[in-house]
Amino acid sequence: MKISQKGIELIKKFEGCKLESYKCPAGIWTIGYGTTKGITSGMKITKEKAEELLKLDVEKFEKSVLKLVKVDLNQSQFDALVSFTYNLGEGNLSSSTLLKKLNNRDYYGASEEFQRWNKAGVKVLNGLIKRRESERNLFNSYPA
Repeated sequence: MKISQKGIELIKKFEGCKLESYKCPAGIWTIGYGTTKGITSGMKITKEKAEELLKLDVEKFEKSVLKLVKVDLNQSQFDALVSFTYNLGEGNLSSSTLLKKLNNRDYYGASEEFQRWNKAGVKVLNGLIKRRESERNLFNSYPA
């Protein structure tokens, strides 16, 4: 299964695109559409490189979702989970109650867990509240 364009657009909307490295609210060096691996202070990239990094990151998190989720997903559910994992990492998905409920076929219970992931450190962020709401809505929608 691969992420759809709808899922890519959700990631792009909430990550934004910055062509110079910066520290995200969690204090991690970031560039492009939220790429963190190997990023340091003072880095600059092109829009094309940002797109390339996005593609590589998405492929990585698609694999994470496919590895961890043991139940059938529709396209919208898969897209929402890839966005969630893109933002929070495989480790957070793997240890989450969201995944536990989902793998127990409690799709509704899993969808209710998205909203719990709204903090960077201990601080609740409005952007994360909105992202989790969008991911939850996508998860609960039916693919076109």
